[in-house]
Amino acid sequence: MRRLDLTFTALLVPLDFLALIGAAVTGYALRLSPAFLEARPLLQDIPSAGYFAAAITFTLVWMGLFAVAGLYSIRPRTAWNEFGRILLATTAGMMILIATVFFRREFTTSRFLVLAFWILAIVFVSAFRLILRTIRHQLLHARIGHQRLAIIGQNQTASDLVEVYRARPILGYTVIKQYKQWNATTKRDLEALCRRGAIDGVLLAEPDLPKAQALELIAYAEQNHLSFRYLADLFAARFTNIDVSTSEGIPVIEVKRTPLDGWGRIFKRAFDVLVSGLLLLLLSPILLVTALAIKLDSRGPVLFRKLDDGSPAMRVGEGGIPFKYFKFRSMRPGTHALRYKELAHLDTRKGPLVKIKDDPRITRVGQVIRKWSVDELPELALVFLGRMSLVGPRPHLPEEVANYEPHQRRVLAIKPGITGMAQISGRSNLSFNDEVKLDTWYIENWSPMLDLYILLKTPFAVLQKRESGD
Repeated sequence: MRRLDLTFTALLVPLDFLALIGAAVTGYALRLSPAFLEARPLLQDIPSAGYFAAAITFTLVWMGLFAVAGLYSIRPRTAWNEFGRILLATTAGMMILIATVFFRREFTTSRFLVLAFWILAIVFVSAFRLILRTIRHQLLHARIGHQRLAIIGQNQTASDLVEVYRARPILGYTVIKQYKQWNATTKRDLEALCRRGAIDGVLLAEPDLPKAQALELIAYAEQNHLSFRYLADLFAARFTNIDVSTSEGIPVIEVKRTPLDGWGRIFKRAFDVLVSGLLLLLLSPILLVTALAIKLDSRGPVLFRKLDDGSPAMRVGEGGIPFKYFKFRSMRPGTHALRYKELAHLDTRKGPLVKIKDDPRITRVGQVIRKWSVDELPELALVFLGRMSLVGPRPHLPEEVANYEPHQRRVLAIKPGITGMAQISGRSNLSFNDEVKLDTWYIENWSPMLDLYILLKTPFAVLQKRESGD
């Protein structure tokens, strides 16, 4: 999913709101204009406060109808298709408005205002969206926001598709390179492109590619966090999470890795910003008391943000990209690396993650804040900054991720979270493979309600851990 499409789709919501409010304001102003008053004197006074309150209410109703009509779909539509949906949704909204006025006779209204609001809403919404569409097209023409693809296959259909993408930049794809087949040489070349950050996805256009090689290519794309597309006639198997598009009549199918590839990403980010900001405000007394307790209990900084050698503490985020990490310090300074050396024999977990029971490095205050997971509260700031999410796979150390097997890197498909399926389903008692399975299930089945369920259950999981003495 191109970030450009996400950005412009997200902008539709505030723009539609402004357009509808603008239609209401303009209609009210026209009714009070000298030209209108000369043509027809006012028969009744409509207070501005009540009018604009009703206008805001009906604006939200109309935007709900816009959503039902598919006007907030991530998938681009033609201008005429979009205009038809606007006309349909606004007309449906007008019917609701007329019915409301009829059944609730206490509403003081004007036929002119109802008609003006309907016509102006169509004009304003269409005009705002046309401007946004024009800006998007200009950016794509300049090859800004393109998704960079490598095409596997050199048959006639693949060559036609390459030519289409080259001739029509408005489609939003740039072909970085075309390969004749999928082999070791192609794989090495793609790895070099991935290291330089020069590629975003692969498109398989070779219908005769053996199934084993095709599956290997899919796994490779997944491992390297590349989007994967294939021509529609390649596979008889059906995927439940796909998006079909056409480029000059050539059908192309994209296998979506997660529902968070579309509007889910926009919703999740808005939810993260709102809730993390609110929690930082509400929990500020606890954060302050914890900081003072850490400072009084032992020497060293309040936050763990640097390693023993002074380099910044890092965690691996979405797409395998490292980010600077911090949380409340719960251990004695200069003891981080001991987990891989002197204390390695105390590791109780199988797999790439390290878990040391009765860790001698932990301070007195550290034992308390770890028991109640208070040491992780500063991660709310990382959520607000966009490096993490409230819910998702746990952020892991770069040296741990380096030891992941290819299928385990699936957990890096989305932003890491403060809590997640693993945390509410067994906490640290889970094996790493079980944790990966839970996180993978979450990635493939994400929904707003699932996030809310995990967030509400997390405090009970922390309490259960406290009572069990884990």
